[in-house]
Amino acid sequence: MNILILGGTSEASALASLLAERSIPAIYSYAGRVSTPKPQPLPTRIGGFGGVDGLIAYLQQAGITHLIDATHPFAEQMSRHALNAAAQCNVPLMVFTRPAWQPQPGDNWTHVASIDEAVNQLDGRPERVMLAIGRQHLEAFAAKPQHHYLLRLVDHPEQPIPLPHQTITVERGPFTTEGDLALLKDHAVDRLVCKNAGGNGAVSKLTAARALGLPVVMIERPTLPSRREYHALDDVLAWLFESTERGV
Repeated sequence: MNILILGGTSEASALASLLAERSIPAIYSYAGRVSTPKPQPLPTRIGGFGGVDGLIAYLQQAGITHLIDATHPFAEQMSRHALNAAAQCNVPLMVFTRPAWQPQPGDNWTHVASIDEAVNQLDGRPERVMLAIGRQHLEAFAAKPQHHYLLRLVDHPEQPIPLPHQTITVERGPFTTEGDLALLKDHAVDRLVCKNAGGNGAVSKLTAARALGLPVVMIERPTLPSRREYHALDDVLAWLFESTERGV
């Protein structure tokens, strides 16, 4: 057995720790988008593979027997590449991810399918808007320059972000409801825009928005082909050993 974990999430880190504790051979892969990635207890590689062909070559050269996609739920391109490469190499693939968030009583969510649709929701009077969407798509909101944007990022941006009115806070989760309540109040936030990442590490902003009665623009996850998907470590282990016993 030789496992490749496509990582970058808390789920991937938890899986890496479990495999290391059990001395199960595995390699952890970071996309390289964070300047200071969390150290892992497994051999680690950082950077892209060079598309589907590059991932195929890596799977073959490294002798990978199992591929686990534990990337962020919005890492659509990487997930599609993993599906294609695994199929071409006849390597079993599963997705280890967190369940999507569901609205709770008292929530005021507007569901949208994309960043562009989220931007379109911000027509109207100037507001103070918290963008909890990572750094890749921030410039799209320059189309609505009337707002003041609160940006929560993992790293300080290397290049200026082209938003005319902005405040940047650099933090790494997990976050707390108390902390997010204070953040939203201190910055007088009127509206929250976020991706439906799911899990517990960042749900506190939604709890805080609910408590303050703030509207939320919720960007839903991309639609991908049907895949084997698990949310618990025990299920991942069961899949690994079941597929090995079948000789897959």
